[in-house]
Amino acid sequence: MREEGLTKECIDCGLCTEKCEFLNKYDINLKEFEAEREDLAYNCFICGECKINCPNEIDGRKIVLKMRERSANNGQLKSKRYFSTIFEKKNYLFKNYKYGRKKTVLFPGCNFPSFYPDTTRKLIRELKETADIGVVFDCCGKPINELGLTKDADKIVNNIDDKLAKMSVEEIVTLCPNCYYFLKDKLNVNVTDIYKKLCELGMESSLGVKQINVFTPCPDREEKLIRKSMKPFLTASDITEIKDVQCCGLGGHGGIKEPELSKTFVNKLKDKQLNNVYTYCASCCGNFNRNDIVGVKHILCEIMQSDESPAKGIGSLINRVKFKFWLGL
Repeated sequence: MREEGLTKECIDCGLCTEKCEFLNKYDINLKEFEAEREDLAYNCFICGECKINCPNEIDGRKIVLKMRERSANNGQLKSKRYFSTIFEKKNYLFKNYKYGRKKTVLFPGCNFPSFYPDTTRKLIRELKETADIGVVFDCCGKPINELGLTKDADKIVNNIDDKLAKMSVEEIVTLCPNCYYFLKDKLNVNVTDIYKKLCELGMESSLGVKQINVFTPCPDREEKLIRKSMKPFLTASDITEIKDVQCCGLGGHGGIKEPELSKTFVNKLKDKQLNNVYTYCASCCGNFNRNDIVGVKHILCEIMQSDESPAKGIGSLINRVKFKFWLGL
């Protein structure tokens, strides 16, 4: 029996369709999506734009995740499309807990050290010297959860929790907004973001620019908890939030089945020809730079005064391998 719908309070206002490129493409609203188009479950980017714009705060992300969970449980997940993600992240190949026996540890996640290895090493060194903070490398489990493999994602989180407990860790510091939001209510340790931690340690500093355009990553758009943490760093007199670019194109694995929509998101930003574009998601930075949008900067790299461009192609994989076996500090 189909469980009670998440869109029972839908008033058919059409705002979700208007604000979402995916829903607009198929000319459906969230109610129609849930009731009639389960075949499109893996086409959604899970960006959360629908909930932000819905008068009744109906959350399309929950609808999609329920659909995907049913699909995975019924053996309908076409794993060939997602083989590399499942192979690498179901039991993260590049986990490393050797340097984590501290009360507080840095949790860089998958993508930041992959794209920005030099900045990662610099940050590890400075946190160790300043506050005796350790580091652990693992995947938070969100990429697996978003495929509908919820039991596997739960296992990942439980394994992280167990490892941290055995090492007497009391707090993790995330670099990735996806890691922060996915883990903050699931672990038995305190989860904080890097910007809040830097401020606690007296390491805050202005970016030193007068005008910036901020691309807010999908996970932080609703609550903006990380944006609040980084406020001491964003002292520019003119801060503009880029609001009409729905996603970087990588959200929720949607780009695999919707490559044209993914490209549409990227081209919207490219067509703006903005200077001083800042974001705080390594995946966003990596995809924008990979698509030749010039000058997109990761805020954490700027804070660390690290003039590093995101690694491309096989280079990002090699970086993950290096952090598993050798930090190079």
